[in-house]
Amino acid sequence: MFVDIAKIFIKAGDGGDGAVTFHREKYVASGGPDGGDGGRGGNIVFVADTNLSTLADFRYKRKYVAAKGENGRGGRCNGKKADDLIIRVPKGTVVKEAETGRILADLSDNEPVVVAKGGKGGFGNPHFATPTRQTPRFAKPGMPGESFEVQLELKLLADVGIVGYPNVGKSTFISVVSEAKPIIANYHFTTITPVLGVVRMGPESSFVMADIPGLIEGAHEGLGLGHQFLRHVERCRMLLHIVDVSGSEGRDPKRDFETINEELRRFDPELAERPMIVAGNKCDLTDDETVEDFRRYVEDKGYKFFPIMAAINYQTEPLLKEIQEQLSKLPPIVKYEREEAPVIAEEDITRQEVKVTKQDGIFVVECDWLLRVLRTINFDDSESLQYFQRVLINSGVIDALKQAGVNEGDTVSIYDIEFDFVE
Repeated sequence: MFVDIAKIFIKAGDGGDGAVTFHREKYVASGGPDGGDGGRGGNIVFVADTNLSTLADFRYKRKYVAAKGENGRGGRCNGKKADDLIIRVPKGTVVKEAETGRILADLSDNEPVVVAKGGKGGFGNPHFATPTRQTPRFAKPGMPGESFEVQLELKLLADVGIVGYPNVGKSTFISVVSEAKPIIANYHFTTITPVLGVVRMGPESSFVMADIPGLIEGAHEGLGLGHQFLRHVERCRMLLHIVDVSGSEGRDPKRDFETINEELRRFDPELAERPMIVAGNKCDLTDDETVEDFRRYVEDKGYKFFPIMAAINYQTEPLLKEIQEQLSKLPPIVKYEREEAPVIAEEDITRQEVKVTKQDGIFVVECDWLLRVLRTINFDDSESLQYFQRVLINSGVIDALKQAGVNEGDTVSIYDIEFDFVE
């Protein structure tokens, strides 16, 4: 079964907890704190696998959780970091955040991509030792790993997308010019899944074609089958529009041509600007005058036209050479860039629930919502720090600290960030 869209839940591993231990050894008095730090939680890593062709596996398993980092131990032994969880997907898969649609990764090459980061391990108690606090009896818990729902969308990697009405000869054409073996029959929607075929033009020259299931009027609104696979056209460098010039099914070739172009435009306006070549198939079922009339109609719109008879491989070679020439001038297949998480607008920051506890003189702030803010802060940038300060004020963190009794110079801890409180 061809599945090209799936939704799964991913959670990176939590960091291990820091240890609270003290050195104990014969003849060594007051050995001091020696708790180790926790290990980092495992990342969620996506990898493109050329042996996979669909997302069918994700219909049966929808939750992926990486391992937690090991807790710290005595003797300043840090916990072991957890192994990353590798998720293999077909090449061409785009990973999006389900809630916002933000692109997190595009698996168009062989490079692994970390989509969810594991939490940092917590500090052991030696980190909190000071001249005035020599026996800290607390440590930091590990940071939680990132977790969210993602949508996987498979967008086939093809140089040329073949589009057109059902039963115009798209599958026949790709079967005679490549080694693809699609199902071919004389009825609509024979092709129910996209078919890829490699067209070899020489010893070291080839390109990939994708036969997209037939489109009909209203496809962009969900009619027919083609609407399910229009996303596979988005990456194609150019389009090959095959039209039945004979009108063998009682349709007007010119209207067919305009209808399919309009469906592409409504699905994605950029597709209307994509380079396109028009092939008039089934020329043997009509007269030369009809073919020439359609040629003039297409060429007046700025497209190159090639009459072919796909069933007998007639005049397909000139068409393939023109496709190869145009591809040599076009940019490579589109790759989507990762979209960074948007910074939360200050006006959207409201009073939130904040928990403040005091542990051996340190004021510890706990509020899960603040984790999203911390991921966007660059602590080496003064403007970013000023933004963070305004967040603490507007969200009620500063007021909560004051209610807990914080004074000037006291140490405040927000997860793995520590600073001295200043009025």
